[in-house]
Amino acid sequence: MPLRALFGPIVDFALPPRCPICGVTVVGDNRFCLSCWQQLDFLAKPWCTACGIPLVFEHPGENLCVKCLVDKPDHDGVRAVVRYDDLSALIAMRLKYGTRLGLAKLIAGHLQKYVADCHEGSIIVPVPLHRSRLWRRGFNQSVLIGRELARNSVMIMDYDVIIRSKVTPPLRGMSGTQRRRIVDKAFELRPDARLALAGKSVVLVDDVYTSGSTSNACARLLKKAGANQVLVFCWARVISKSEHV
Repeated sequence: MPLRALFGPIVDFALPPRCPICGVTVVGDNRFCLSCWQQLDFLAKPWCTACGIPLVFEHPGENLCVKCLVDKPDHDGVRAVVRYDDLSALIAMRLKYGTRLGLAKLIAGHLQKYVADCHEGSIIVPVPLHRSRLWRRGFNQSVLIGRELARNSVMIMDYDVIIRSKVTPPLRGMSGTQRRRIVDKAFELRPDARLALAGKSVVLVDDVYTSGSTSNACARLLKKAGANQVLVFCWARVISKSEHV
């Protein structure tokens, strides 16, 4: 296990509060300086109710982007705090690679505002890592975020109801069909998943929503096991140039 995974919380406690992006001293833990706060692109309504893409105008009835009108995703919505860019990526990367484990609390704090969108009795399910990557890294950043979210809500976390049974190659540059074929084979349900999920609403937690392939693969499994709703909670959402905002 990496030393940072063992001693990170101690280091985070001992050092004075600093902006997690630029490093200047701030008034409290897990706060941005004014300059970085103003540069982050926080996402807000109106957005597509299916995939979370920001929309220019709010439409009557169900707000869906053009893509989701044609091919609606398997999950039931995305709640992302910010648009993925060079600044927001620093938060995700510093958590993911173990340099700032305390950032899980920052992310969960911002996600807390979306808990009101969840059904009563919802459970938190983090997107799993394959055991080989978990062993090398020492932790799953989605589990850390989910744990902090559970601490400040009435939801409980079931961290291994989905198992990542295969390592997937980088998906960058692949078509949607290729991505789906790869990730569909990467996940399995725990044998007693139906007992844990039947009739439940699920908050699927990840750090970054990129193409939706992983989230949709997990959502399909969760609904196969009887979940009636799957909302994706994440820190940042990638918005490509081809996606209308």
